[in-house]
Formats: sequence, structure tokens, C-alpha cells
Amino acid sequence: MCFLGLGAAAWITILVIVALIAMLIFTKLPSHVLYLGVVAVLFLTGVLDEEEVLAGFGSEAVLVEAVLFVIVASLVATGTVQVLAKHLLGGTKNYVATVARIMAWVAGLSAFVSTSPIVALFVDVARMVSRKIGVNPSRLLLPVSYAALMGGACTIIGTSSNLIIANFYKETTGLDMNFFAPTIPALFCLGVGMAALILMRRHIADRKSPEDALANISDFTVELLVPTDNMHVGSTVGEAGLLEVPGGHLIKIIRFDKEVISPVESEEFVFGGDRLVYSGEINEILELKETHKFVIAAEHVFSSSEVEKGRKLRTALVPPFSKLIGKTIIESDFEKSTGITLVAVARNGERIKESPREISILPSDVLLLECPKKFTPDESMAHQLQFFDNEELIKAGPQTIVSSAIIIGMVVLSATGVMTLLHACFLATLAMVLTKCLPTEKVMSSIDWNVLMMFVGSVCMGTAILKTGLADTGAQFVAQLSQGDPYLALICITAGATVLGEFIYDNAVAALFAPIALTSAAAMGVNPMTFCVALMIASCSSFAIPSSSNTHLLVFGPGGFRFSDFLRVGIPMDVVVLVANIAITLIVYPLFN
Repeated sequence: MCFLGLGAAAWITILVIVALIAMLIFTKLPSHVLYLGVVAVLFLTGVLDEEEVLAGFGSEAVLVEAVLFVIVASLVATGTVQVLAKHLLGGTKNYVATVARIMAWVAGLSAFVSTSPIVALFVDVARMVSRKIGVNPSRLLLPVSYAALMGGACTIIGTSSNLIIANFYKETTGLDMNFFAPTIPALFCLGVGMAALILMRRHIADRKSPEDALANISDFTVELLVPTDNMHVGSTVGEAGLLEVPGGHLIKIIRFDKEVISPVESEEFVFGGDRLVYSGEINEILELKETHKFVIAAEHVFSSSEVEKGRKLRTALVPPFSKLIGKTIIESDFEKSTGITLVAVARNGERIKESPREISILPSDVLLLECPKKFTPDESMAHQLQFFDNEELIKAGPQTIVSSAIIIGMVVLSATGVMTLLHACFLATLAMVLTKCLPTEKVMSSIDWNVLMMFVGSVCMGTAILKTGLADTGAQFVAQLSQGDPYLALICITAGATVLGEFIYDNAVAALFAPIALTSAAAMGVNPMTFCVALMIASCSSFAIPSSSNTHLLVFGPGGFRFSDFLRVGIPMDVVVLVANIAITLIVYPLFN
């Protein structure tokens, strides 16, 4: 049964793709769950059979992505990436030179290491460098995100979208794509992008970062609990001197039975188990713990002797992938599992007047936390919070040199054709483990299974596009749109990928456009490498919308950015890099050999 020339399987695939795009844009459902749903629907409806689904899970691109996680974890664990980044700290105090230098470092590392950990690391680096040159971190963080995207396009392992496109290229042509196939065009686009960003530097947002907002912690509220045996139980707020205190004002009382008293009158009585919500200077208000024997309101405490001594305040940002998002601290087990207590919350640099323990946490919220004196964030903590006040970098050692040699060997073996990329990656992973660059117990935990599931979903979606004939239909549409001109077809595909990439992740863009690009190239009898390389760069060149990339999301909160900050600079960048991409790719990989 056909409708408009397409069979049932093709229409199911279209509906799945449209539903995926809509839910990625308009819902907060986890992306890996949505991609798993794509695989499930395609399998259950018979669009893909069991063998094709299993092939998606076991495709070369998926396996390469999995072992790259281990390699990246090894480079971070041995301090290789951190030591390289540290060289930035002794640089020039000139802003333009600093931007060029930091972008070059970020792009160079992103060509070989997953962009997310690179950007996460350089958030701290940018903070430190910004203080040295006297600018706000936002002035460096936007270039960091853009450089990571453009640098990732420089090799076929730089981004997951490049791996997906290389995978479809191999399936279609039977040829392995060279490790450095996109390098020259991508480097040219990087240079053009850097020049354009420097020329537009006056338009880069100069925002006060959330960390700076913490310098004046009057933007926060703090919540204290009255132990049952406290001396002030039975007194009025006025008698106990709790309404107006040094540095703050009592704005709310939350009774043990959840009754809320606000505004608070001086005649209100104080009961054991009350939670007192203050607004003002946090450090001064916290003195009430000593003078009035109160405690941080993590849970009900029956005796002031239960209060832990020797704790300190730390500030942290809620990253976009945090497990705390959408929950209140009361609903999560965060405090019990970590020994950390929430003291205060700020959002968009402004005071939240509600009780901090009853606020649903959102991405980019800034939390003031009371931590054990010797607290050091571990790997599991990194998936929940990004601490501002941690400037320590791992020192170089023998394993730093070993891990660096291993990654260089992997690149050389793959680039020279001595081994396939998959073999070289597996060999590098084995070498990292054998040389103890990464402890064996951390191998599996270093793999981001959520990202891997998104990768599998993208591969399966691309397979469905090829199998159901949608790639042929898309190629015909592109041919009609371009009137059979391969140059116009190339423009249509790269422009379409750039625009769609502003709304969905680059791996989905690659999965949608790679089959169409390769089918179009075959139908027009032109060089498929031209389309593939241009698509690789276009998939990584979406600069205008913060949600289009993890790198944008990682800098959005620390930079104190607004949505319009990305639009103002990102739209011109989209156009400039798109033009540069098409021009240089046609020169390096002509359509007609």
C-alpha cells in the first residue's frame, strides 16, 4: 500500500522522525529515552528487523564511540588534558590574543577528545584567565563553545556526527574514510570562524557570571532549623530576637506540620522543628547556628549536639544533565548520600524568596552548599554539580606522557591505514588499561551509556531512511530543488543541516542528511566525499541557539548568558561558516574528479 509514492514503512519512519524532532524541541524528556523509543518503534512496527536493530547496536561507529569514552577518561585521569590547558594560564593579557589562543587550544583538543569534557574543563580555565585579563568569563566562554564545535569537525572522531557520516560513507561506497578527511576544510572554517568572532567581539555578551553574583550573597535565602531542645522553643520571634538579625530578615517560618507563616510577625511563637527562612547576607545569618544553636535545615534534628563541626561553604552550578533537575532537595537523596547540605539557591543572578529546600532545581541554578571541610568532588558528583571554586589541575606525571604517546599512536595507526579506526581505538584502550592510565574498575563507568543510546538511535534511524526509500525520495526532492545542479544540491543539504542543527543534536542531523547526501551524490554522478565532508562541518556549525549543543549548554550557566546573546553572534556565524564550508570543500574535494 502506497500513498504519495511512499509505503507504510516510509510513512512510519517519517512520523517517528517528526515526533523525535518535536519532542527534542518541545519536551524535557531525556534525549536517550527518546532515541531508545525511536529504535523500539521502528522495530515493533517492522520497519527494521531484528538483525538490522542488532546491527545498529553493534555498528562500527557505535563501538568506536564507546571505546573513545574510555580513551578520553584515561586522558583526563592522567592529567594530559588538564596539563595542556594549564599552559593558557601564563598567556598574554591582550583580549584578542587570548581569544585566539584559547580557541586554538580548545579546537585542537576537541579534534581528538569528546567536546563535552573539554568544554567542562575550559569553563574553569576561562574563569581563571578572565580574571587575569580583566574581563567577565562570558567574553571567553562563548568562543570556547564555538571553538569546540568547529574543532570537533576536524577529524572523524571529533564528534559523533562525523562518525555516523563516516559509517554511512563506508556502507555506501565500501571504503574507509581517512582519519583526517575533513581536516583541511574544517581548519579553514575554524580560521574563518575565529576571525569573524574576533571582528564581532564587541557583540559578545559581557555578562556578570553566577559565580560573581555569589560575591554578594545577599541574593540568596538561607533556611535554618530549630532543634527540639533549643533554648528559644516557646518564646516569640520578637523575644528571641529572630525577626531582624545581623545581615538579614526572617521572611518565612515553615512549621513541622508544613504550615507556612509569612509574613512573620514578632508575636509568632518558635517551636521545635520550625524551619526559619532568612534573606540577607548568608555568612552573617549563619552565625545564628552558633549564637542561637540552630542548624542547617537538612532534616529534623532533635539536639544541637548533632550539628557537624568544621564545615565550609562551596558554590556550584547545576549543569544541564544533572540528576537533580526537576526535583527539590527534599525529594532527592542528594544530601544523605553526599553529606552536603543546601543552604541557598539563586536563579539568573536573582534572589529566590521561597524556601530553598522546596525549590524545584533547574539547569543553571547556582547553589550555595555547606560541605565537609575536606570535601572533594568525585566523578559521580561531576554528573550532578559543577563546582565553581575548584581550580586545582592534575599535575603531570609519567602516565601523562604514556597516555599522550598512546593517543598519538592511535591517530598515526589509523591515519596511515596500518589499522582501521576501530582496531586502533581498541588497541589504544587496551594500552591505557595495561599501563594503568585508567583503573580497570573505571572502564565501564567511563562510558556514557545515555549518549551511546542516542548514537544507536541515530544509526538505526539512518538505516530506516535508507531501507524505506526515504533517502531516494529526499535525493529526488533535492534534485528538483536544485534543478539537477550538484552545486545547488550541496548548498541545499549543507544549509538544511545547519538550520535543523539549531533545533536538534548533531548526530540526528547526520543520520537524517547522510543517506540523502550520499544518494544525491550517486544519482548525480559526483564525488560523494564532497557531500560528506561538507555535511560533517555543517552538522557541527549551529551557533545561534543554546540548546543546539551540549557545549553551548555547558557554558550558558557559568557565563550568565541570555538566549539573545547566542542569537546576536550565532546567526552571523552560521552564515559565515556555511559560506566558508561550501567554498573550501569544493576546492579540496571537487565534485568532478
